[in-house]
Amino acid sequence: MAKQIAPEEVAKRLKNSEEVFIIDVRENGEVASGKIPSANNIPLGQLALRKDELNKKRTYVVVCQSGNRSKAACGILEALGFKVEDMAGGMNNWKGNLERKIG
Repeated sequence: MAKQIAPEEVAKRLKNSEEVFIIDVRENGEVASGKIPSANNIPLGQLALRKDELNKKRTYVVVCQSGNRSKAACGILEALGFKVEDMAGGMNNWKGNLERKIG
């Protein structure tokens, strides 16, 4: 079971310039409204197919909109041998900066 991490902790790590690897498992249309800067968007349905883009030496923070899909994504990634943390409450609880797609 993935450890839950508060959005404030993720924001603090980013502010302190720590290496934080974030996977946003929302759909492309949802991410267009804004994502955590530096987050890598891999929709939940593509996660297993795109596992080769990930590094098993890293710990990933997984985020979705409300926390349900990230919980499922953490289960998938853990089963594939990845280390993950689940951001509690998803983007609904994110108070930090957002990166928006241009164009």
